[in-house]
Amino acid sequence: MSKTDTTEQQESLGEAGAQLSTAPREDTAVGGPTLGVVGWIRWFWRQLTSMRVALILLFMLSLGAVPGSLIPQTSADELKVQTFKEAHRTLTPLYEKLQFFDVYSSVWFSAIYILLFVSLIGCILPRSWQFVGQLRSRPPGAPRRLDRLPAYTAWRTEAEPEQVREAALAVLEGRRFRAHTAGNAVAAEKGYLREAGNLAFHVALIVMLVAFAWGQLFKSEGGKLIVEGDGFSNTLTQYDDFKSGSQFGTDELEPFSFKLESFTGTYEKNGPQRGTPRTFEAAVTYSRGGADEKAVIRVNEPLKVGDSKVYLIAHGYAPVVTVRDGRGKTVFHGAVPLLPIDNNITSTGAIKVMDGYRDKNGKKEQLGFQAFFVPTFAGAGKGTMFSQFPALDFPVMALTGFHGDLRVNSGLPQNVYQLDKSKMTQFTDKSGNKLAQRMLPGETMTLPDGAGSITFEKDVKEWASFQISQQPGNGLALAGAIAAIAGLSGSLFIQRRRVWVRAVRGEDGVTVVEMAGLGRSQSAKLPEELGDLALALTAQAPPTASVPEPAEEPAEDPAPSGEADK
Repeated sequence: MSKTDTTEQQESLGEAGAQLSTAPREDTAVGGPTLGVVGWIRWFWRQLTSMRVALILLFMLSLGAVPGSLIPQTSADELKVQTFKEAHRTLTPLYEKLQFFDVYSSVWFSAIYILLFVSLIGCILPRSWQFVGQLRSRPPGAPRRLDRLPAYTAWRTEAEPEQVREAALAVLEGRRFRAHTAGNAVAAEKGYLREAGNLAFHVALIVMLVAFAWGQLFKSEGGKLIVEGDGFSNTLTQYDDFKSGSQFGTDELEPFSFKLESFTGTYEKNGPQRGTPRTFEAAVTYSRGGADEKAVIRVNEPLKVGDSKVYLIAHGYAPVVTVRDGRGKTVFHGAVPLLPIDNNITSTGAIKVMDGYRDKNGKKEQLGFQAFFVPTFAGAGKGTMFSQFPALDFPVMALTGFHGDLRVNSGLPQNVYQLDKSKMTQFTDKSGNKLAQRMLPGETMTLPDGAGSITFEKDVKEWASFQISQQPGNGLALAGAIAAIAGLSGSLFIQRRRVWVRAVRGEDGVTVVEMAGLGRSQSAKLPEELGDLALALTAQAPPTASVPEPAEEPAEDPAPSGEADK
């Protein structure tokens, strides 16, 4: 059915065919008067608050979130952003102009977000008011010609018209229709939950937008790398990196602490999925101002402490090394976390001896070692080394030593996993070759000219990286998502429809019963439902042998549609 035919049908049905939804009417004027300033403002507001524009803005918001998922975000990991910039020097200037490294706080994303918020509110408020008005009013009276409706049936019966109408009213109310008698017919309507579900869906979208904004303003998120045996206290100074919303105060951090007791990681050893993690969990002991409790943190199974959640996000190795000066005095001993660079946990990092070391002449100096570690060694005889499996099956560490000034006191921020070699000199052996050595656990590399030694101890600890976050809007967002699904289901699977039953006495004195139905959209279920209602009604108003022709004019004028709505 074309749009023109639908409009003509609604006009012919009058009030009976109107108000089957709360969608605003679109008036199109061709060749009308020129709009003034106020007219253009009204036109713009109507366009912005239309459901079509709301859906377009929702699609644009989803599309705008794609760069935030594919491109590293400064709010999540500054190190990844810096690495991306160094690897993509051509794209970086363009991405910075488009604010792709800060998508969710960018001007364009915020503009879409605010416009969508305004559009939804401006769309929902008038439709809600109109829907309340429909709930308070009665179903409109029957149109003059019921046989023009898409679902129609009629029969003759010996029952009196008043008895038929009373029976029809009882049948319809028994099927949960809102029904009343209007003139010589019974008017009934059902399926209001369709519009209620439609409105609930859009209200739920607003709830999710509010939850997102609330979470961005009051959230806190920080990362911490912890080696086995070490702990963490939820204070600002303990974080490796920390981000928070503009309305979050550091005094709102949840008071708790935890210790990483052990990390367990197992991997598939054979087949096409060789090296895939099978077990990935951290055993911790945590405390929240009371007795210590034990817990296990797994991927997607965070530790919940009050309003905070502790997520396990990464894992690596921390070889234990001991550095001694020329006199044999230990100047450094501990586990050094190294950063993985591939799925087999080939790792790199730096060992920095900042205090306590003196050279053979007693002069204070600093040492630095560039470390390259593989948990399962491969590549011997090829000039390179790499890991062929992520587990600690054959650990090997390669070290390159430097001495001089690490520039840690220069006042400039420095990456703890990299050496600033601008003021450092690499050790060389007696032949003048640069000093570098591959080491197995338990082996020692002796530094030249009595500078000391570094030992790779027979102990490799594991470390885990955790994300500690407070997201106050998550519960509200979940409630909005559930409400949106429920509302969308109602708007898709519930049909708004009207049924009329007219009973009048014919010229021959026999009662003529007409029953018709009208739905918001064409549906095969409407004729079926009308047939069921007719079958239930014929039990009390059985048909005679002959079926009448539809009456041109009803015996009694129906109640005016305006009166039926009162």
